[in-house]
Amino acid sequence: MHTGKPAPPDAAGAENRLVFGKNAVAELLQSGAAADTVLLSESMAAPQAGYYTALAKQAGAVVKRVPAARLQRLCGSEAHQGVAAWAAPVRYAGLEDLLAAAETRGEPPLLVLCDGITDPHNLGAILRSAFLCGAHGAVIPARGGVGVTGTVMKASAGAAARLPVARVGNLAEAIRALKKRNVFVYCADLGGESLERCDLSGPVALVFGSEGRGPGALVRKLCDGAVTLPMAPAGDAGGVDSYNVSVAAGIVLYDVMRRRHGK
Repeated sequence: MHTGKPAPPDAAGAENRLVFGKNAVAELLQSGAAADTVLLSESMAAPQAGYYTALAKQAGAVVKRVPAARLQRLCGSEAHQGVAAWAAPVRYAGLEDLLAAAETRGEPPLLVLCDGITDPHNLGAILRSAFLCGAHGAVIPARGGVGVTGTVMKASAGAAARLPVARVGNLAEAIRALKKRNVFVYCADLGGESLERCDLSGPVALVFGSEGRGPGALVRKLCDGAVTLPMAPAGDAGGVDSYNVSVAAGIVLYDVMRRRHGK
């Protein structure tokens, strides 16, 4: 039963439960994910407040008007845009759910595997690109990488509430399971085949490694191949020798979408 009061966050799950920003909260409420309380700034204009109140009512959440200063304290950021929501803990999908989503859509699986992504903004951006480019889901590790937190939800503009995300105990085992299902696994890594020469039109899972080291050694070994993005000759690049991981994911995923739709 809703009490009208946002439940206090616990130490382990606080970041998982608070979602803020106009797009992120709207996507959360429209996605069918559970939400408890929507917090609206007292200074929010009436038409906007009415919009979020209607979404909250549809989602079964209560609405509370609060001072903007309180929203900023709760969110730890001025980027709340006047709205935040206490969301239920994330319900992760299973690996089979992702494959079933592809089957339901009558498409070869397109999955994104994140190997040790620790920056929530990077993970959010990857999930956003994956959703917009038609991926059927993402896989993240239970340890050694960030989960779907409120910051991830915000960075994804709410896409993390719509794209199925599986959280697995062992990413290497997940890759082995996918390969048994005839899904080809490629990682984005230096020294691989140029993207334009890779055939990613069939059932494919794309691995994007951590911000610093890229894919782990075992994960890299298990992949069927590696994809490398060409870069313009830059002379002295000053140590900049690769794309940001979320940028790389966006480029590769867009290319896969373009080729699939082109065919």
